[in-house]
Amino acid sequence: MVDVSQHELVPEHVLIDDPDEIQAILDEYDVRKTDLPKIKRTDPATPDDAEVGDVVKIIRDSRTTDQAVVYRLVLS
Repeated sequence: MVDVSQHELVPEHVLIDDPDEIQAILDEYDVRKTDLPKIKRTDPATPDDAEVGDVVKIIRDSRTTDQAVVYRLVLS
């Protein structure tokens, strides 16, 4: 079976464990955790240790900036 998360076209997905870092992100964008875009726990790119309610940082290559960072809330 192919590990989709290791494919060259799948951006890096990083689980954010630090509650202070999550709060800093929410404060920076002036949103609540539930306002973040969602990602399903069953998405093949979601980190294996992600649980419902966790926040995942997705780092994509960008043509206009070196990297584009987005955040997703893990749902069931």
